[in-house]
Amino acid sequence: MRAFILGLILSTPTLAADPTPREWAVGGVTRDALVVRPKESKPNAPLVFVFHGHGGTARHAARTMPIHEHWPEAVCVYPQGLNTPSKLVDPDGKKPGWQMSKGDQGDRDLKFFDAMLATAKAEYGIDPKRIYSTGHSNGGAFTYLLWATRGDSFAAFAPSATTGLGLVRQMKPKPCFHVMGEADPLVKPEWQKATIAQVKSLNGATGSGAPWHDVKYATAYESKSGTPFVTYVHPGDHTYPPDVPKLIARFFKEHPAPSAP
Repeated sequence: MRAFILGLILSTPTLAADPTPREWAVGGVTRDALVVRPKESKPNAPLVFVFHGHGGTARHAARTMPIHEHWPEAVCVYPQGLNTPSKLVDPDGKKPGWQMSKGDQGDRDLKFFDAMLATAKAEYGIDPKRIYSTGHSNGGAFTYLLWATRGDSFAAFAPSATTGLGLVRQMKPKPCFHVMGEADPLVKPEWQKATIAQVKSLNGATGSGAPWHDVKYATAYESKSGTPFVTYVHPGDHTYPPDVPKLIARFFKEHPAPSAP
């Protein structure tokens, strides 16, 4: 019996702690995020940034996009955006969001990311080969912007319900998991399909694709350069599908950055 109990203890997976608020001073402004760290801290932990959509909050993202629940060994950061104009839904900038391009809003969100990444590296024992970004809608657009401007820091990306048009020329090939609703009324499917085509070309991910782990709606396009592209094209609208965080965590686990030759 004692051996059996010991075996259960040893086989129990690492659990993530509750989200903890953290603040940074960036350009004279206090920025904040929720940070979830493994209950059992270990060196070389993965790091995942999860960005909410326009009008969202870090707390809502941690609840609806809970990467930490599916990858409890990872450090997960859920940043909070500032009020930001959005041409599609909020031209007066009355709700929180993220800058859309380099130089927008004085690059305040890129500087915020730099501060968060520096803290994570200094305090959380992060594995530099396992740093990732995901986000929904405006948060997905910011994920594409991070790819274009901070791509060397990341191993892979997973944007949802967004486009990266205009940024692909600034990006280097990286593994990518793109989520799209076929009935998205806000970020038009044709915009997202154009982004998908450009990123597939960037990654050298050709062919008609094949099922990804037999997951419904998921198609994998392999790449000879080791930068595959996976699409998750569901029949829904702009709403974030509840099964996606588990899939994104799985994709990230499969794609650490390659070691330098």
